[in-house]
Amino acid sequence: MQQETNHSTEQALHNYKVGMGTFSEKLPRLTETFNTFTEACFEEGSISKKDKQLIALGISVVAQDEYCMIYHTKGCLDNGATEQEILEACGVSAAFGGGAAMSQSVTLVQECVQELKRQTH
Repeated sequence: MQQETNHSTEQALHNYKVGMGTFSEKLPRLTETFNTFTEACFEEGSISKKDKQLIALGISVVAQDEYCMIYHTKGCLDNGATEQEILEACGVSAAFGGGAAMSQSVTLVQECVQELKRQTH
């Protein structure tokens, strides 16, 4: 199974690079500007490159963005993150995603139910 996963991960990274190349041919200025901005965001600063990759991985998990999950998992490993650190970052993102769903459920959804019930009765 691991070999299939590596193949699909490598294929996804390859597909992203090919897609980015095609996009860049069609919108070179936009692509260059985006890449410059992204590179600046992930430079070493007050927050380490590794921690920035862990943050990005957590966000990509909550956003359910598969290409970003693959890309930032690789970024985490390339910047020295351990498997434990990666899994803990994913755990935090799961708590955040669940917390966001819960906070909307206990506020907005309940408010909507009460408002809508008043309007129909």
